[in-house]
Amino acid sequence: MTKTVEYTKDDLLNLKPKFDSFVGIDSDGCVFDTMEIKQKRCFHKLIVSHWRLEKIEKYVREAAEFVNLYSKWRGQNRFPCLLMSLELLRDRPEVISAGVPLPDFAPLKRFIESGLPLGHPTLEKRIQETGDALLASVLKWSQAVNADIEKTVKQVPPFTWVRESFDKIQKHSDSICVSQTPTEALIREWREHDLMRYVHVIAGQELGTKKEHLQMATQGRYQADRILMIGDAPGDYSAAKGNQAHFFPINPGKETVSWERFYKEAYDRFLNGTYGGKYENELIAEFNALLPDTPPWKKGT
Repeated sequence: MTKTVEYTKDDLLNLKPKFDSFVGIDSDGCVFDTMEIKQKRCFHKLIVSHWRLEKIEKYVREAAEFVNLYSKWRGQNRFPCLLMSLELLRDRPEVISAGVPLPDFAPLKRFIESGLPLGHPTLEKRIQETGDALLASVLKWSQAVNADIEKTVKQVPPFTWVRESFDKIQKHSDSICVSQTPTEALIREWREHDLMRYVHVIAGQELGTKKEHLQMATQGRYQADRILMIGDAPGDYSAAKGNQAHFFPINPGKETVSWERFYKEAYDRFLNGTYGGKYENELIAEFNALLPDTPPWKKGT
């Protein structure tokens, strides 16, 4: 029987440095090529079926794909992305003319703005406190997504150059996984590909935001210029900059090239102190150019 692994905030707060440098690593879309399959085959179809939006399925999928995969909101927690996807539909003429009522997500918006960790435990507690039917529906949808991912997403290997990079990191830096995916799914995927041995902690959505993960793991232990966050989404960049740390982007659609650049060039620069400044800024500019903030159906309007 596989041993159950659980991580708490204490695991982050009590991390004992072995090196003077630290690397935080995102998972979905960064280490594993799982973003597209999880979103398109699990998340989006369940939005349609759960809220009976079959008549406007095309537009639901377009909105959800833009928010979750092809925009600056890529990689955010599932609950804000769900809210944003539905809000993008409200003023779309095709949706209005279809006459399909959209659910009132105001209770979800209040939950998101509460500052609580955006995971199942806090959502369940909020439902118990309020009895809110919409939040209960969101929880049921999210649980169905997890079950579908566990059934559907299997044997998706890490991107090329990930293992070589992890071997290199392990020799010079402390590291953790930093993600907004549920921890159970992260552990399953990292264990499946024998990657857990490379990180001290796997921090999922239950332990807070990515910014909070980095803060808990690094504060008072590492100098800011000795901290690096690797990620494929603007939220990873924000988490890094919220801790005055460096950011290395894994460019969507160019993941293998990005990891090769990290292994052969960028990580060495980070270690020897020449990563920041012009070099890092050029990488971030290239990354930002790939992720717009205006949906394609709104351009030119």
